[in-house]
Amino acid sequence: MTKADFFQRTLQRVLQCVFQHSGTTIAIATFTVAASFFILSSADVQAQGVRPEIGKPLQAAQELMRASKFKEALARVREAEAVSGRSAQENYLIDSMRGSAASGAGDNTTAMRSFEAVVASGKAPASSQLKMIEALVGLHYGARDYPTAIQWANRYFRDGGSGGQVRTLLIQSYFQSGDFANTAKESLADIQADQKAGRTPSEEKLQLLANAYLRQKNTTGYISTIEKLLNYYPKKSLWADVVSRLQNKPGFADRLSLDVYRLKFATGNLSTSGDYMEMAQLALQAGFPSEAKKIVDEGYTTGALGKGSEADRQKRLRDLTEKQVAENQKVISSGKEEAEANAARTGDALVTLGYNLVTGGQAAKGIPMIEAGIKKGNLKRPEDAKLLLGIAQIQAGQKAKGMQTLKDVKGTDGTNDLANLWVIFAQRQGAA
Repeated sequence: MTKADFFQRTLQRVLQCVFQHSGTTIAIATFTVAASFFILSSADVQAQGVRPEIGKPLQAAQELMRASKFKEALARVREAEAVSGRSAQENYLIDSMRGSAASGAGDNTTAMRSFEAVVASGKAPASSQLKMIEALVGLHYGARDYPTAIQWANRYFRDGGSGGQVRTLLIQSYFQSGDFANTAKESLADIQADQKAGRTPSEEKLQLLANAYLRQKNTTGYISTIEKLLNYYPKKSLWADVVSRLQNKPGFADRLSLDVYRLKFATGNLSTSGDYMEMAQLALQAGFPSEAKKIVDEGYTTGALGKGSEADRQKRLRDLTEKQVAENQKVISSGKEEAEANAARTGDALVTLGYNLVTGGQAAKGIPMIEAGIKKGNLKRPEDAKLLLGIAQIQAGQKAKGMQTLKDVKGTDGTNDLANLWVIFAQRQGAA
């Protein structure tokens, strides 16, 4: 029986283990060697220089493993181990058999010790040695000995291994041992490799990278990763999380609160009565009564408004929005507001009036008006205006144009971040 034959007949089984990472469930495959079914004949024993008092109990152990009697097999291996004056070859066979039997019996501590001795002996063929190292990575990970799992994983790759599962365990071990910098570094490398090859990165990889950034308080990296998750695996809860964190990002401007609410509304994350009330009031203050009415009406339709101790206050807000919409429509119909906006030195009034028309159902007239306001220039906040135009185009169903507009939004105060999120939202909705 050759050493190569021995390892070729060593079976692997995959155990699914689930670990919790800050609320993120990540399934990982770990490896363990279950048993080695091979015929260790008397001729093999003699050819390998194994004494009968060692060879016979090992032969008996292999027969017991065939019958899945792993604990009994371990007892027979111990008989061989009790023989004194063992040669290196005898120790090698004993360690190999003990590791397989212990693994099958669920004695991972003994399995690890045995496989480490096999690797240290240097007697196993290179390909078989890699499989044994692979098993050790999984065994140490399963034992929550993450630093040792990292050592064996790095040894595996140094020796020429390329298994994706070992790489997964390496990154997970970095995370579990608190080395979030290496977790992020290796996770990002995997994700970039997937993207370069035209593969969609797995949700688990992206979640782990996001968690690693979060543990390092790297808000920029976290949001960037969540944006990827939103692009590939959009979920309402993810939208809520990234928008909330965006508002807490250093340098994010308070004046963009209404724009944040617009994104919350679009992604289905406007749910409480407080959200509806706050957004409607912000819209009124910004000069957008049509938008305020739309939000209040939606709140009543969903049941978020019109109930409880705040019902009277909510009704007053509803009456106010309806009154302002009616008054605004009269002004718009007279043409006075448009004339004043056209005559103004800046384009701000045209942008405001245009968005009012869009939210009032007149996108065909409103969007060109916003564009005219931006073209006119002298805007108080040019990037805000471009952001509003992009949002208006998406709301009007002009998603391709909206994405193009939003990609041109600059700014480090949150406008660019919001524009990027709106692009992702539009992409998931499908471009028109």
